[in-house]
Amino acid sequence: MARTSKFAIVGELWAFMKVRKKWWLGPIVFMLLMLGMLLVFTQGSALAPFIYTLF
Repeated sequence: MARTSKFAIVGELWAFMKVRKKWWLGPIVFMLLMLGMLLVFTQGSALAPFIYTLF
């Protein structure tokens, strides 16, 4: 079930999408990851006030 690898969750998500034909989850997960990276990388920068206005 759960592998001891660092990226085991990625493998499990891929297997879930492959077996259950839930390919529509791919773009949603991708956009959530990109949004999370945007928030992490702009946390202490001058862009922070502009990012906060999006929410």
